[in-house]
Amino acid sequence: QISPTQTQYYLRTWTKKGILLGLKQGVYAEREHLPSEEEIANVLYAPSYLSFEYVLGKFGIIPEMSYSITSATTKSTRTFSVQEKTFFYESIKKAAFTDYTAKQHDGRTWLIAEPEKALVDYLYFVSLGRKPWNDRMRLSKLDPKKIKKYALLFERPSLVKLLSKLSL
Repeated sequence: QISPTQTQYYLRTWTKKGILLGLKQGVYAEREHLPSEEEIANVLYAPSYLSFEYVLGKFGIIPEMSYSITSATTKSTRTFSVQEKTFFYESIKKAAFTDYTAKQHDGRTWLIAEPEKALVDYLYFVSLGRKPWNDRMRLSKLDPKKIKKYALLFERPSLVKLLSKLSL
């Protein structure tokens, strides 16, 4: 059995040699087999799922792709940087921390919001004045019933009012 001191020694040594990459304190990955950005996002700060601008860009709801990986969490809002990539986590209420799915690719798994849920997560922060309004959103692909259902989870009248302005 390896002692905690030996473990720390090996982690430091392998990180210095470039075998491991420190993602954050206590979390490492093999440099030759780095997880995807999506997997890293779920591991850095859990519980979390991919949402907001990242998902909206990925599904073509907004025309631009987010430079940072954005996720929803029930913990405090936080930001991490790993290899020049920014991972941003916004805190949402536990009742709204739902309706995300597990995606798999090459045997790897990560949690991601449905496009409708990512939109509502995003609009919640627009209604709080913490995210800018994006007037280039393409909402025609989305299911209005799902959007309304997800909006009710936040129990925020200004969010419901915002959705009615969008005719959703």
